[in-house]
Parts: sequence; C-alpha cells; structure tokens
Amino acid sequence: MSDVRLRQLVFASHAREDIDRLQKVLGLGVPFDDPGVGVFGLVNGVFAVGDQFLEVVVPKQEGTPAGRFLERNPDRGGYMAIFQVADLEPVRAHADAKALRRVWDIDHDEITASHIHPADIGGAIVSVDAPRPPESWLWGGPGWRERSVPGRLTGATLTAVDPLALAERWANLLGAPVETGSNAFSIPLVDGAIIVTEGKRDLLTGFDVALPDPAAALERAREAGFAVEGSVIRMMGVDVTLSTD
Repeated sequence: MSDVRLRQLVFASHAREDIDRLQKVLGLGVPFDDPGVGVFGLVNGVFAVGDQFLEVVVPKQEGTPAGRFLERNPDRGGYMAIFQVADLEPVRAHADAKALRRVWDIDHDEITASHIHPADIGGAIVSVDAPRPPESWLWGGPGWRERSVPGRLTGATLTAVDPLALAERWANLLGAPVETGSNAFSIPLVDGAIIVTEGKRDLLTGFDVALPDPAAALERAREAGFAVEGSVIRMMGVDVTLSTD
C-alpha cells in the first residue's frame, strides 16, 4: 500500500456556470474562488469533500493551458490530479532524472508543490504536493473545513494507448507500486486507487466520489439534464462514478 493520498481532482470547462452545476448536483458546499489561479488566466471554484477537493477551472482569457487543453480535447476529460506526499524532494529528483518537466513549482511555508507537464507524464497534469501540517490544504481556501460536506474521493481512471507505461510513469513519480489486473493496471493509494485501462488516447477520464446519498445526486443530475448511466454521471467530459460513503 502506498502512503500517497489523492487530495484533489480538477475539471476544466468553458462555462463558469459549471461550477454552480457541480455544486447543485453533488450537493457540495460553498466553493472557494482562488485569486491565485489568475496567474494561469483562470477563474475557479474549489469544493471541499471531507478533507479532499473537487475543482472546476474556467479560462478567462485566450492562450491559457486550460484553454488549449479544451481545444485539443473537444470531448474533454479530467484536467489535473493532485496528490499528497510527505516529502516532495524525492519526487522532484525523480522528475528531473526522467526529464519530466516541472512546469510550476511553489515553496510556501504551508505547502510545497510541483506540476508535471502532461505531455511528459501522460493523461493529465499531475501535481504532487507536501502540505504542512499534513492535514492542511492551502488550495482549499480559508475555512474550508467549515464548508466541507461529508464524502471522499476514492480514485480516478485513465485511458492510455500503452496503459502499463503510463501507469508506471505515474507510479514511479509518486513512489507507489503498480498492480496488474485482468484488464487494467492499478496504482494503490491510501484512499483508493488510480486505474489505467487501454484506450485510443492518454486521458484522465473518470473521477470516483463517495457521498452519503448518491441516489439523490443521481436524481438531481437527471433533472439537470446530465447523461446518467447506472451510478455514473457524465459531467464536463468526465465520468463521475458515485458510491456510498
């Protein structure tokens, strides 16, 4: 079992209204609008789910990385996965040794973090963060615990042309193992797993979310006009699979 945690999953959208739609469908609390993402040409909404987070980023100007992602992926997919580790330095050293470009580094007293270029790691931007203290999360904004709703993130799914190679790149960066299943590869985490299956493109395709009343969320999704199949809601180009927390 890896000691890596999944702390945040990120959607990208052209529509700021999708922040409100995600909130209403999943029954989330008040989002944090982080002014810090303005440096990337974005606006956002960050929702606390237990001590983990769902985020929607929306480009507010031309030429942003998120905007280019949306242009390259008209059917879209997940934009970023953010992981928590105890020590970021071995991660940075591994990235540099393997020529995985660090496109953004930050070193605050409260948290250190590095973003890995999606063209190098595959599938999505991967951010690896080390918060201090470990239970904190600067990106959740002030008072995130009071805005949190019960639930948790239990994993995510990627597709890849070469699923083993992609799984190994992610796992090696995180210092986690890769487990082989019948039709997929799995990277076990403290709170779930990252699953990698074969597909036509390298893409972060699914978010797994546990809620106290997933049936109510599925009904709200149907009423809002989202595609729903079984326990899966298609939102912003991502298959959001709900389970009971």
